[in-house]
Order: sequence, then C-alpha cells, then structure tokens
Amino acid sequence: MSRTVVVLTAGLSQPSSTRLLADQLAGAVDAAVTARGESVEFEVIELRELATDLASTLTTGGLPTPAVAAARDRVSAADGLIAVTPVFAASYSGLFKMFIDVLDPDALNGMPVLIAATAGTPRHALVLDHAMRPLFSYLRAVVVPTGIFAATEDFGTSGLTDRVRRAAAELARLVVAEDTAVGGFLGEERPRTSGNSLPSPTPFAELLAGHTGEPADRGR
Repeated sequence: MSRTVVVLTAGLSQPSSTRLLADQLAGAVDAAVTARGESVEFEVIELRELATDLASTLTTGGLPTPAVAAARDRVSAADGLIAVTPVFAASYSGLFKMFIDVLDPDALNGMPVLIAATAGTPRHALVLDHAMRPLFSYLRAVVVPTGIFAATEDFGTSGLTDRVRRAAAELARLVVAEDTAVGGFLGEERPRTSGNSLPSPTPFAELLAGHTGEPADRGR
C-alpha cells in the first residue's frame, strides 16, 4: 500500500538550505517506509512559488486562487506532512505562516507531521518548540517527538544525519500505522477538509417554508 507525504518548504533563495533539509528528510522517510515493506510518494510544495497567490488569497477575503486551492487539496489528502521553514526574527517565516493561515482549520486533523527549521545560527533552535509545535498542535496534527533544527554549521555533520534518521523513523511509523482500535472504544474522529468545497445551497422551498405571500407585519 502506497502512502503520500507532502513536503512543505518555505525557503526563499535558490538553491535553498531549507529545501536541502527538506530533501534530506524526505529521503530518510522514504528509506524508513521502504524498510517496512511499504512505499511512499512525495509531493513537494515550494511556497516561494505561491507567494503572489497567497497574498491574493489573503487580500480577497480568503477566496483561494486555483494554485492555492490545489495546494490545499494536496495537503488535506496526504497521509503525512514534512514542514520546513527558515527562521526570521526568532520564528517561522511570514510566507510559511501565510500558507498555514489559508488552510482549513480541519485540514490537518490527526495528520502525522515532522517539523523542521533552518537558520544561520544555533541561537534560533528553540523555534521548534516555542513556535512550530504549538502551531501544529493547535491544528490538531500529530507532531513527531523529534524536530529538526539545522544551523548553517550543522549541514554535513553526523549529528544532523542521525537526528534526521530518528525523526524520519518516527514519522514513517505513524504514516504506515493501521488503526487497530475496536470500534466504539474511541470517539468519532474529525474528518479532514481542504476548505475548497462550497456548502450545498439551501433550497428555495426550504427558504420560503411558512411564507404566505402576504407582506410582513412590521408592527406599529
């Protein structure tokens, strides 16, 4: 059975260290899932390419452009998510938060998520637990215990490689997990929704129910 994992990367430059870390994580997750006799496909969303669409969506009352709507569909339909952002001013980037803001509140219900961040200095390492983990917990995602922070000096070190493998194994375990709970013992799960589907319109017959055609009594 094949699973789908979306790789969300908010790097601004090209080439990007954020994209480089995202690719390392995807490769490690692929190896971990394959080792379990399963397969996984990856869909990469480069938020840099959605910058104009995200601004248009936010300034038109939340009406998504086709590109943003497609990205929302891909995220809500995935079996897992790898989210990687550069750090600006001790937090995730504005572009990263713009995308999170256009997601439906139920888009990530119960979804396994691996969080990661890059920065030029290790001083920003707390961004994972002070900004990213609370953000995804608010969205009811299941964030794996090991988050990955990589400062410039960490790339190419065995320490980063080991952490990447550990986090990937944790995400892979959740992505391939099967629900073995006995029906009725767990509460009903909230379904994931992309937010792109419009609600069905109320029929006119229902809207006019009880209306006699007489003008409404406005009182005196």
